[in-house]
Amino acid sequence: MIAPVEELERCLAKLPGFGRRSASRAALALVREPGRLLDPLAAALSEAKKSVRCCSRCGAFTTEDADPCRLCTDVMRDGSIVCVVEDPADMIPIEASGAFRGRYHALGGKLSPARRFGPEKLRLAELRDRVAQEGVKEVLLALSTDMEGDATAGYIAEMLDGSGARVTRLAFGLPADSGIAYSDSLTLRRAINGRLDV
Repeated sequence: MIAPVEELERCLAKLPGFGRRSASRAALALVREPGRLLDPLAAALSEAKKSVRCCSRCGAFTTEDADPCRLCTDVMRDGSIVCVVEDPADMIPIEASGAFRGRYHALGGKLSPARRFGPEKLRLAELRDRVAQEGVKEVLLALSTDMEGDATAGYIAEMLDGSGARVTRLAFGLPADSGIAYSDSLTLRRAINGRLDV
């Protein structure tokens, strides 16, 4: 295979859900039909790179001209409860469940000593400031149920101790060692409605 196609295949293989073979098939399809597939993809990637940002308030994906994002500016949402997620992508299935109408806060990861990912690399100070300044009464932790997610939840509960905000966690309707992005709407709805104190 020629070098540009191999490089395209390598790039595609880094995406979630793409293995080596599926990346190879996708790369070949793109170069086979550049006008129908490759050109629109290149334009969409360029536009996403240019205009997509993280919301300065909650960390959700938004555009450069819509900061704070629509989730932060929606007056119908309950500002007294903030749902903390690891990644902005975790907000999408929670929103799809229809069970949560509060605000969000994306941490940008979770604590992981093995990967040298400590508290200073997460948006924890911003969370503490939001709780103090915005009259937040409840912080709902929608974090993975693995060891790193548990450690992050414990750290946040300790950090917010004495803040006056109730710290809860999704009920354990989620499978162990899994992430929010892999859960279906019904499981998420049950987990949100059955949340527990940390």
